[in-house]
Amino acid sequence: MGRAGLLRRLPEKKAVRRRVRPALLIPAACTLFFLSGCGEKELERPYSFAEQEASFSEPAGAGSLPLFAQDLCVITQGDGPEDASVTAQAGGLFNVTDAGVIYSKNAFERMYPASITKVMTAILAIEEGDPDEMITVGQEAVIDEAGASLCGIKPGDQLTLRQLLYGLMIPSGNDAANTIAVHLYGSIDAFAERMNERARELGATATHFVNPNGLNDENHYTTAYDLYLIFNEALKLPEFREIIGTSSFTASYTGADGESCQQTWTVGNWYQKGEEPAPEGVTVLGGKTGTTQAAGYCLIMASSDAAGKEYISVVLKADSRPDLYDNMTNIITKIVN
Repeated sequence: MGRAGLLRRLPEKKAVRRRVRPALLIPAACTLFFLSGCGEKELERPYSFAEQEASFSEPAGAGSLPLFAQDLCVITQGDGPEDASVTAQAGGLFNVTDAGVIYSKNAFERMYPASITKVMTAILAIEEGDPDEMITVGQEAVIDEAGASLCGIKPGDQLTLRQLLYGLMIPSGNDAANTIAVHLYGSIDAFAERMNERARELGATATHFVNPNGLNDENHYTTAYDLYLIFNEALKLPEFREIIGTSSFTASYTGADGESCQQTWTVGNWYQKGEEPAPEGVTVLGGKTGTTQAAGYCLIMASSDAAGKEYISVVLKADSRPDLYDNMTNIITKIVN
């Protein structure tokens, strides 16, 4: 489903968006000016945050709306105690089931996300695309940047959106990311605009995307906490859970020459590959790695404990791949300790 199809699906959403006319603000502004009297008069009943605070924290029901963050892990007092075993620049561990923060380090520091960016790309593809729609790969899939991860598709190849999602998340294909973006919104820039809009909807207000793949740009950034918010939303999608929990996937599709093509993609997460053991009592459900020179080595994951509680853990800017997994193991050990 392309951009036109999306617009047909969302008429009600666009219909409710209204601008407040500036003219309507003038009487209110004048009233406030009159009442304040430039310091000569006081308001008869000035606003009191203390009086209103209780209404912000009342439980949903009986005519009140649920709070935006009532089911989210909220960091209220900055980072917790220092942990010398976590040497990466930023990280966190969030108890999704109980909405609690177990650990955080520099959770609000602006960082480069590298290919963890693709989690947002996947969210939009699943929410707004048709997984069975056939897509013809365009020139946007040609990426010449040295070291860029690719799933190996070429202009003219024909794959379903579902296949592209596996190519996006398992081998971290930047070519798949660009193909999805152009298919859904017509251009990389338009898709990035929608990524930023969706991030704001999730409360990830310290995030700004300029592409769907995570290739480095100084204006492409996020935070460890914002990545938790985005990944938490992705985990609500059964299709996303299925994809990130897959160790390998074989895609059979039609090549540009009309001949049958087949590729097998293998996950890079060391826990899923069996190259790094998870702490006893912790099961890794899946995740997304990311690496660029500027971002360092990054990983976000979902895990569960023996009781079935789920957790999101993130490590940003570790010094090396072994260091990345040392940091992540030290963080998710806190689930059982």
